[in-house]
Amino acid sequence: MKVTQIPFQKTGFFSKTMHDYLEKNKNIQPFFNNFPDISGFHNQIEEKQKSYRLQSRLILVDALKSQYKSFEISEKTNENIALLKKQNTFTITTGHQLNLFTGPLYFLYKIISTINLSEELSEKFPEQNFVPMYWMATEDHDFDEINYFNFDGKKVLWNRKDGGAVGRFSTEGLQDVFDVFSNHLGNSKNAQFLKNLFEDAYLKHHNLADATRFIANKLFGEFGLVIIDGDDASLKQLFNPFVKEELEHQISFTEVSKTIVELEKNYKIQVNPREINLFYLGDDFRERIIFEDNLYKVNNTNITFTKAQILAEVDENPKAFSPNVIMRPLYQEVILPNLCYIGGGGEMAYWFELKAYFEKVNIPFPILLLRNSVQIVSEKQSLKLEKLEISSEEIFLNQYDLISKKVIENSEIKTNFKEKITFLQKQFADLKEVAKKTDVSFENAVNAQERKQIKGLENLEKRLLKAEKRRQQDLVDRITTIQNELLPNQSLEERQRNFSEYYLEFGVNYIKALKGALKPLQLEFTLLEI
Repeated sequence: MKVTQIPFQKTGFFSKTMHDYLEKNKNIQPFFNNFPDISGFHNQIEEKQKSYRLQSRLILVDALKSQYKSFEISEKTNENIALLKKQNTFTITTGHQLNLFTGPLYFLYKIISTINLSEELSEKFPEQNFVPMYWMATEDHDFDEINYFNFDGKKVLWNRKDGGAVGRFSTEGLQDVFDVFSNHLGNSKNAQFLKNLFEDAYLKHHNLADATRFIANKLFGEFGLVIIDGDDASLKQLFNPFVKEELEHQISFTEVSKTIVELEKNYKIQVNPREINLFYLGDDFRERIIFEDNLYKVNNTNITFTKAQILAEVDENPKAFSPNVIMRPLYQEVILPNLCYIGGGGEMAYWFELKAYFEKVNIPFPILLLRNSVQIVSEKQSLKLEKLEISSEEIFLNQYDLISKKVIENSEIKTNFKEKITFLQKQFADLKEVAKKTDVSFENAVNAQERKQIKGLENLEKRLLKAEKRRQQDLVDRITTIQNELLPNQSLEERQRNFSEYYLEFGVNYIKALKGALKPLQLEFTLLEI
């Protein structure tokens, strides 16, 4: 196994928001609390320890025991759940949708980042305990985002009727998906593991939440991962005061809107708040709560409440109130003794909108950590890259730019058009000084001639490059093939592939390699040669 780290910024796949955060740019500093380094964690521990109550710990542990009661639980996970009763125990949390068979590769990277960070912090802070937590997004209702995964370039799709919280979805109908997937796998030992994993998860559990818990527990239980389902009455009761405050005063809308005004001066806004950032959750629907004509109404239904009625409903039926993307992070931080949220760039971008809201409701804003990203490179691919003299950073160049660069480097014709253009510009600089002493028409003629000649040189450069690409077609084809293998659809493979492709080839060694390679606090992109 060979591990190479490169800066996220050098890949071209991360936003300006993420670049500035990683570099602690002054423009982004008002929108986060402690930075993900050892000093930041020291401060965060102090903040969270003061605010998180023992009673909340006891409710959390009881809820987790109830959620796990029909699952085999590893000794390490069981120990971690018990540790959550202690005032010196904290969580490191990641969250993800209930994608079919884990969905894209980065599901694994999120969870392994969370496990590895918990282990590293246990070494740095031996008097504290750190528990890795996976928050299942069971209340999401965007089924189209989770009803498939990609395997070997093909989409494995689950067709069923949409509606309501996905965690409550019946797994009925997944036998057909299993049959299709199974036919692709073959009969190796690793293939049998994947078949058993899919079958045991989806064909032996009645809903998507339990199936997803089974898979995550099977893959990561040995490392002590604790899996939490927020669609839980006892946990939501802890959140009731914030739900009532939202219904009566719409604090999130006010505070997040003010933050957006400042944030959008330099960055793209990820999400916009509603006036009420709560859904009403039924058995087969999840609809926005809106306030109109002095009544609380559930959108697209006939359900209405007076103020007194809806506040009573919060106490009587807490599971019916489901936080949206703006309030879900607060729910997480209220019910967990959490220090850090590990997420992708898009997730972190909307967390940056929330700091002032957290401060307003007196909940510590967690450390935000960009999850590990990984590019798997096989030994064979590594040899090809070496022969083509493509460096780790060059892998991520735009394909046109990468091919152009390598064709020029490999060309017998050595001419630098940039130098020629610079020389030309210097010549015209002298002419422009002369032109300033004449009339405007002559000055305009000089400028036009400069543009024309520079354009001519640029066109000649393009024609020469085109000719060289034709002459070096074999090199062009080899570069195209290797980059397409590594970056399917010119995108990071972690968004395109499912873990089953690599598990089929490497088995448990794939998980072990990731576990050994990922260093969350290094804040770098990982190339992993297996």
